[in-house]
Amino acid sequence: MAGVSAVLLAAGESTRMGDHKALLPWQGTTLLEYQARSLLDGGCTEVVVVLGFQSARLRPHVLDDPRVRSVLNRRYRQGKTASIRAGLRGIDRAAEGVLIVGVDQPRPPELVAQLLAAFRQSGAPLVVPAYRGRRGHPVLFSAGLLPELMRISEEREGLREVVERYRAQRLVVESDCPLVTVNINTPEEYQAALLLAAGCAQDGRRLL
Repeated sequence: MAGVSAVLLAAGESTRMGDHKALLPWQGTTLLEYQARSLLDGGCTEVVVVLGFQSARLRPHVLDDPRVRSVLNRRYRQGKTASIRAGLRGIDRAAEGVLIVGVDQPRPPELVAQLLAAFRQSGAPLVVPAYRGRRGHPVLFSAGLLPELMRISEEREGLREVVERYRAQRLVVESDCPLVTVNINTPEEYQAALLLAAGCAQDGRRLL
């Protein structure tokens, strides 16, 4: 069976954070390295890291693994959709699906594995995680949606357009991982995410 590829978005300017989010400390490493390792440990067969802003600074932190490679989006200022398309162009053409996640959305490998299992068991065109009914990220898309994903634009709300188009057919997977809804854009959100991760560890949930 063909594998599921992952596109890890790390091209943005991190203007609200004050420094590059990809290099923030997380679980003894950087967010960039943690995310790549988590995606692989969760079952993705490859990770395509999309770099843009300060790419030379980030490149040494791309996980040293033959299943991980980086692509450069020189048009990162045009918005996230340009980075998504750049990443999709770099994935294995034989992939059965693609999981798209931002570097500022740290997700444990257990969640990644849960999404991959649900995708393969259901045959749904896309799989979305949720925590206590609130939908989050990452979204896993079937390979059949790649042509539509390559046509996304900022003007049409990016991935949201495709997700909403298949709303009736999508599979929402309820998870016990509260990090499903975390997005780190500011120093305050980063500190809150660290506290949430620490709380999960104290509760004995193997989320990190």
